[in-house]
Amino acid sequence: MSIVTKTGDQGTTSLFGGKRVLKSDPQVKAYGEIDELNSFIGLVKSQTLDPEEKKLLLNIQKDLYQIMTFLAGGNINENKLNQSLKNIEEIIYQKEKVLPKINQFVIPGENSLSAWFHVLRTVSRRVERQVIALGNNSNKNVVQYLNRLSDFFFMLARQHEKNPEYFKN
Repeated sequence: MSIVTKTGDQGTTSLFGGKRVLKSDPQVKAYGEIDELNSFIGLVKSQTLDPEEKKLLLNIQKDLYQIMTFLAGGNINENKLNQSLKNIEEIIYQKEKVLPKINQFVIPGENSLSAWFHVLRTVSRRVERQVIALGNNSNKNVVQYLNRLSDFFFMLARQHEKNPEYFKN
């Protein structure tokens, strides 16, 4: 089967179940922005040397695919998403214990990896806003997951700002 189907040449795309909507539909925009976030995560994952961090990022990518499926009209495994949310929260709490308290705004750019985590943080926030804009079409657990995800990326950015030697090339 060719990647060229020509079914979208009139500016529409299919959701689960075959319903066609405009490519500018808020639902399509939301899962398209998640796709963008997922690509940025892949970029950052390719830059990290830590195998545990790579695994975490891969698991987040898999969660995001599930969220995209849900936003396109498919089903989502609520239990798995909730467990992923708990795992992310636990990592955030662990990092909060070891990182110094902040008393000023954090300016991205201490090093390239930290800056990329800040990009993930801001794209996550944009994705969250887009999903919230769906209103009744959004899911409370999805919104919570996306909200926590930006917090998670912020903590990773801070970790790498304080430990730039951790990712020497």
